[in-house]
Amino acid sequence: MKILVVGGTRFFGIPMVNALIRNGHDVTIATRGNSKPEFQGKTEYCTMDRMDPESVKKALGGKHFDLIIDKIAYGSNDVKALLENVICDKYIQMSTCSVYFNDHACISEDEFRTQEYELRWEGRLSDYSETKRLAERATLEFMDPDRISFVRYPVVMGENDYTGRLDFYIEHIRDEKPMNIDDMDGRMAFIYEKDAGEFIAYLADHFVSGPVNGCSEDPVKIGNMIAYIENALGKKAIITLDGDAAPYKGLKGERSFNTERARQTGYHFRKLSDWLYPLIDARIAALGKKV
Repeated sequence: MKILVVGGTRFFGIPMVNALIRNGHDVTIATRGNSKPEFQGKTEYCTMDRMDPESVKKALGGKHFDLIIDKIAYGSNDVKALLENVICDKYIQMSTCSVYFNDHACISEDEFRTQEYELRWEGRLSDYSETKRLAERATLEFMDPDRISFVRYPVVMGENDYTGRLDFYIEHIRDEKPMNIDDMDGRMAFIYEKDAGEFIAYLADHFVSGPVNGCSEDPVKIGNMIAYIENALGKKAIITLDGDAAPYKGLKGERSFNTERARQTGYHFRKLSDWLYPLIDARIAALGKKV
Protein backbone atom coordinates (compact mmCIF):
# COMPACT_ATOMS: atom_id res chain seq x y z
CA MET A 1 0.00 0.00 0.00
CA LYS A 2 1.23 3.50 -0.83
CA ILE A 3 1.02 5.51 2.41
CA LEU A 4 1.70 9.16 3.18
CA VAL A 5 2.57 9.87 6.82
CA VAL A 6 2.27 13.53 7.81
CA GLY A 7 4.59 13.89 10.79
CA GLY A 8 5.80 10.65 12.32
CA THR A 9 9.47 11.44 12.96
CA ARG A 10 9.41 11.44 16.77
CA PHE A 11 7.83 9.80 19.81
CA PHE A 12 5.25 7.15 18.87
CA GLY A 13 5.52 8.07 15.20
CA ILE A 14 8.76 6.05 15.11
CA PRO A 15 7.27 2.66 16.11
CA MET A 16 4.33 3.46 13.82
CA VAL A 17 6.50 3.98 10.76
CA ASN A 18 8.66 0.96 11.61
CA ALA A 19 5.53 -1.21 11.81
CA LEU A 20 4.31 0.10 8.44
CA ILE A 21 7.68 -0.78 6.91
CA ARG A 22 7.66 -4.27 8.47
CA ASN A 23 4.21 -4.82 7.01
CA GLY A 24 5.51 -4.12 3.52
CA HIS A 25 4.03 -0.69 2.86
CA ASP A 26 5.57 1.99 0.65
CA VAL A 27 5.94 4.92 3.07
CA THR A 28 6.45 8.59 2.28
CA ILE A 29 6.95 10.95 5.23
CA ALA A 30 6.00 14.61 4.93
CA THR A 31 7.63 16.91 7.50
CA ARG A 32 9.25 20.32 7.82
CA GLY A 33 12.58 18.53 7.43
CA ASN A 34 13.87 19.18 10.93
CA SER A 35 14.32 15.52 11.82
CA LYS A 36 15.12 12.36 9.87
CA PRO A 37 15.40 9.44 12.31
CA GLU A 38 16.78 6.06 11.30
CA PHE A 39 13.87 3.75 10.52
CA GLN A 40 14.06 -0.02 10.08
CA GLY A 41 13.81 0.19 6.32
CA LYS A 42 13.45 2.51 3.38
CA THR A 43 11.20 5.58 3.43
CA GLU A 44 10.79 8.53 1.09
CA TYR A 45 10.73 12.09 2.42
CA CYS A 46 9.16 15.30 1.24
CA THR A 47 9.50 18.67 2.93
CA MET A 48 6.53 20.98 3.47
CA ASP A 49 4.83 23.26 5.96
CA ARG A 50 1.46 21.57 6.43
CA MET A 51 -0.07 24.85 7.71
CA ASP A 52 0.72 26.53 4.37
CA PRO A 53 -1.53 25.36 1.49
CA GLU A 54 0.96 26.53 -1.14
CA SER A 55 3.75 24.57 0.53
CA VAL A 56 1.59 21.43 0.58
CA LYS A 57 0.58 21.94 -3.05
CA LYS A 58 4.19 22.39 -4.14
CA ALA A 59 5.33 19.25 -2.31
CA LEU A 60 2.40 16.91 -2.94
CA GLY A 61 -0.17 18.63 -5.16
CA GLY A 62 -2.26 16.17 -7.12
CA LYS A 63 -0.46 13.06 -5.84
CA HIS A 64 -2.49 9.99 -4.96
CA PHE A 65 -2.01 7.73 -1.92
CA ASP A 66 -3.90 4.66 -0.85
CA LEU A 67 -3.84 5.98 2.70
CA ILE A 68 -2.85 9.16 4.52
CA ILE A 69 -1.94 8.93 8.20
CA ASP A 70 -2.13 12.46 9.58
CA LYS A 71 -0.32 12.65 12.91
CA ILE A 72 -0.22 16.43 13.22
CA ALA A 73 -3.69 17.70 12.29
CA TYR A 74 -4.04 20.41 14.95
CA GLY A 75 -6.87 22.43 13.45
CA SER A 76 -9.44 22.64 10.70
CA ASN A 77 -7.18 24.79 8.51
CA ASP A 78 -4.45 22.13 8.79
CA VAL A 79 -6.87 19.56 7.39
CA LYS A 80 -8.00 21.90 4.63
CA ALA A 81 -4.44 22.68 3.52
CA LEU A 82 -3.72 18.97 3.17
CA LEU A 83 -6.90 17.47 1.75
CA GLU A 84 -7.47 20.23 -0.79
CA ASN A 85 -4.14 19.32 -2.37
CA VAL A 86 -3.58 15.57 -1.89
CA ILE A 87 -5.77 12.68 -3.02
CA CYS A 88 -6.23 9.55 -0.92
CA ASP A 89 -8.54 6.55 -0.76
CA LYS A 90 -8.55 6.43 3.05
CA TYR A 91 -7.48 8.79 5.81
CA ILE A 92 -6.48 8.15 9.42
CA GLN A 93 -6.33 11.22 11.65
CA MET A 94 -4.45 11.18 14.94
CA SER A 95 -7.08 12.73 17.18
CA THR A 96 -7.31 12.67 20.97
CA CYS A 97 -9.55 11.62 23.85
CA SER A 98 -9.54 15.31 24.75
CA VAL A 99 -12.42 15.77 22.29
CA TYR A 100 -14.75 14.33 24.96
CA PHE A 101 -16.44 16.93 27.15
CA ASN A 102 -17.07 14.95 30.33
CA ASP A 103 -14.77 12.79 32.45
CA HIS A 104 -16.02 9.43 33.73
CA ALA A 105 -15.23 5.74 33.47
CA CYS A 106 -15.39 3.91 30.14
CA ILE A 107 -16.01 6.85 27.79
CA SER A 108 -17.27 5.55 24.45
CA GLU A 109 -16.67 6.95 20.98
CA ASP A 110 -20.24 8.15 20.46
CA GLU A 111 -19.86 10.69 23.29
CA PHE A 112 -18.35 13.04 20.73
CA ARG A 113 -20.18 12.88 17.39
CA THR A 114 -17.96 14.56 14.82
CA GLN A 115 -20.67 14.97 12.22
CA GLU A 116 -22.89 16.91 14.63
CA TYR A 117 -20.25 19.44 15.60
CA GLU A 118 -20.34 22.92 14.12
CA LEU A 119 -17.47 23.56 11.71
CA ARG A 120 -15.30 26.65 11.99
CA TRP A 121 -12.18 27.24 9.93
CA GLU A 122 -9.53 27.91 12.52
CA GLY A 123 -5.80 27.62 12.98
CA ARG A 124 -4.12 26.12 16.02
CA LEU A 125 -6.10 27.43 18.97
CA SER A 126 -4.84 27.65 22.55
CA ASP A 127 -7.72 25.33 23.46
CA TYR A 128 -6.24 22.01 22.34
CA SER A 129 -9.49 20.07 22.78
CA GLU A 130 -11.47 22.48 20.61
CA THR A 131 -8.73 22.56 17.99
CA LYS A 132 -8.89 18.77 17.66
CA ARG A 133 -12.69 18.71 17.51
CA LEU A 134 -12.53 21.11 14.59
CA ALA A 135 -9.80 19.06 12.90
CA GLU A 136 -12.05 16.00 13.00
CA ARG A 137 -15.06 17.93 11.72
CA ALA A 138 -13.14 19.53 8.84
CA THR A 139 -12.24 16.12 7.42
CA LEU A 140 -15.90 15.42 6.65
CA GLU A 141 -15.88 18.34 4.20
CA PHE A 142 -13.43 16.48 1.95
CA MET A 143 -14.06 12.75 2.29
CA ASP A 144 -16.88 10.26 2.79
CA PRO A 145 -17.22 9.20 6.44
CA ASP A 146 -16.65 5.52 5.64
CA ARG A 147 -13.15 6.38 4.36
CA ILE A 148 -12.09 8.27 7.51
CA SER A 149 -10.79 6.97 10.84
CA PHE A 150 -10.28 9.15 13.93
CA VAL A 151 -7.89 7.53 16.40
CA ARG A 152 -8.47 8.88 19.90
CA TYR A 153 -5.81 8.36 22.56
CA PRO A 154 -5.38 9.62 26.12
CA VAL A 155 -1.91 10.69 27.37
CA VAL A 156 0.85 8.70 25.68
CA MET A 157 3.86 7.62 27.75
CA GLY A 158 7.10 5.97 26.73
CA GLU A 159 10.85 6.07 26.54
CA ASN A 160 10.84 8.75 23.84
CA ASP A 161 8.28 11.05 25.48
CA TYR A 162 9.42 14.65 25.05
CA THR A 163 6.64 16.25 27.16
CA GLY A 164 8.37 15.76 30.53
CA ARG A 165 5.11 14.96 32.33
CA LEU A 166 6.28 11.75 33.98
CA ASP A 167 9.68 13.32 34.67
CA PHE A 168 7.88 16.16 36.52
CA TYR A 169 6.71 13.73 39.21
CA ILE A 170 10.05 11.96 39.48
CA GLU A 171 12.07 15.17 39.70
CA HIS A 172 9.75 16.85 42.20
CA ILE A 173 9.80 13.86 44.52
CA ARG A 174 13.55 13.39 44.05
CA ASP A 175 14.29 17.06 44.74
CA GLU A 176 11.62 17.38 47.48
CA LYS A 177 9.85 20.17 45.65
CA PRO A 178 6.15 20.84 46.46
CA MET A 179 3.46 19.79 43.97
CA ASN A 180 -0.19 20.72 43.69
CA ILE A 181 -2.31 17.66 42.86
CA ASP A 182 -6.11 17.76 42.83
CA ASP A 183 -7.10 14.17 43.40
CA MET A 184 -4.66 11.50 44.56
CA ASP A 185 -7.41 8.90 44.17
CA GLY A 186 -8.29 9.96 40.64
CA ARG A 187 -7.90 7.13 38.12
CA MET A 188 -6.52 7.94 34.70
CA ALA A 189 -6.01 5.93 31.51
CA PHE A 190 -2.76 6.05 29.55
CA ILE A 191 -1.36 4.37 26.47
CA TYR A 192 2.16 3.07 25.87
CA GLU A 193 4.05 4.68 22.98
CA LYS A 194 4.62 1.38 21.15
CA ASP A 195 0.91 0.55 21.23
CA ALA A 196 0.07 4.12 20.19
CA GLY A 197 2.24 3.81 17.10
CA GLU A 198 1.65 0.17 16.25
CA PHE A 199 -2.15 0.37 16.53
CA ILE A 200 -2.30 3.10 13.89
CA ALA A 201 -0.07 0.99 11.63
CA TYR A 202 -2.36 -1.98 12.32
CA LEU A 203 -5.36 0.06 11.17
CA ALA A 204 -3.71 0.51 7.78
CA ASP A 205 -4.52 -3.16 7.17
CA HIS A 206 -7.57 -3.45 9.46
CA PHE A 207 -9.30 -0.16 8.73
CA VAL A 208 -12.10 1.07 11.00
CA SER A 209 -14.19 3.99 9.82
CA GLY A 210 -15.25 6.63 12.31
CA PRO A 211 -13.76 7.18 15.77
CA VAL A 212 -11.85 4.49 17.66
CA ASN A 213 -10.45 4.76 21.19
CA GLY A 214 -7.13 3.26 22.16
CA CYS A 215 -5.60 2.91 25.64
CA SER A 216 -3.97 0.42 27.96
CA GLU A 217 -6.09 -1.89 30.04
CA ASP A 218 -6.85 -0.59 33.54
CA PRO A 219 -6.54 3.07 34.57
CA VAL A 220 -4.12 3.90 37.39
CA LYS A 221 -4.56 6.01 40.50
CA ILE A 222 -2.31 9.06 40.46
CA GLY A 223 -1.61 8.31 44.14
CA ASN A 224 -0.41 4.80 43.30
CA MET A 225 1.96 6.14 40.67
CA ILE A 226 3.36 8.64 43.17
CA ALA A 227 3.69 5.94 45.85
CA TYR A 228 5.74 3.80 43.47
CA ILE A 229 8.10 6.70 42.76
CA GLU A 230 8.36 7.48 46.49
CA ASN A 231 9.31 3.89 47.24
CA ALA A 232 11.87 3.77 44.43
CA LEU A 233 13.50 7.02 45.55
CA GLY A 234 13.10 6.55 49.29
CA LYS A 235 11.52 10.01 49.58
CA LYS A 236 8.05 11.38 50.23
CA ALA A 237 6.17 13.62 47.84
CA ILE A 238 5.41 17.11 49.17
CA ILE A 239 1.85 17.97 48.16
CA THR A 240 0.56 21.47 48.92
CA LEU A 241 -1.91 23.93 47.42
CA ASP A 242 0.89 26.37 46.60
CA GLY A 243 3.11 23.76 44.97
CA ASP A 244 3.89 23.53 41.26
CA ALA A 245 0.82 22.48 39.27
CA ALA A 246 1.26 18.81 38.45
CA PRO A 247 0.45 17.29 35.07
CA TYR A 248 -3.08 15.88 34.83
CA LYS A 249 -4.24 18.59 37.28
CA GLY A 250 -8.01 18.94 37.12
CA LEU A 251 -8.71 15.22 37.13
CA LYS A 252 -11.63 14.32 39.37
CA GLY A 253 -12.79 10.74 39.79
CA GLU A 254 -11.97 8.55 36.81
CA ARG A 255 -11.13 9.23 33.17
CA SER A 256 -10.98 6.00 31.20
CA PHE A 257 -12.11 4.81 27.79
CA ASN A 258 -14.03 1.99 26.16
CA THR A 259 -11.78 0.19 23.65
CA GLU A 260 -14.23 -2.43 22.40
CA ARG A 261 -14.13 -1.09 18.83
CA ALA A 262 -10.34 -1.46 18.78
CA ARG A 263 -10.50 -4.97 20.26
CA GLN A 264 -12.98 -6.00 17.59
CA THR A 265 -10.25 -5.47 14.99
CA GLY A 266 -8.15 -8.12 16.74
CA TYR A 267 -5.71 -5.69 18.35
CA HIS A 268 -4.99 -5.94 22.08
CA PHE A 269 -3.35 -3.13 24.03
CA ARG A 270 -0.78 -3.92 26.70
CA LYS A 271 -1.83 -3.89 30.33
CA LEU A 272 -0.72 -0.69 32.00
CA SER A 273 1.11 -2.56 34.76
CA ASP A 274 3.26 -4.35 32.17
CA TRP A 275 4.92 -1.15 30.98
CA LEU A 276 4.27 1.79 33.36
CA TYR A 277 6.38 0.67 36.30
CA PRO A 278 9.34 -0.52 34.20
CA LEU A 279 9.13 2.85 32.45
CA ILE A 280 9.23 4.71 35.77
CA ASP A 281 12.28 2.65 36.80
CA ALA A 282 13.99 3.52 33.52
CA ARG A 283 13.25 7.24 33.87
CA ILE A 284 14.51 7.29 37.46
CA ALA A 285 17.73 5.68 36.30
CA ALA A 286 18.07 8.12 33.40
CA LEU A 287 17.41 11.19 35.55
CA GLY A 288 19.64 10.01 38.38
CA LYS A 289 19.01 9.94 42.11
CA LYS A 290 19.92 13.07 44.02
CA VAL A 291 20.68 12.73 47.71
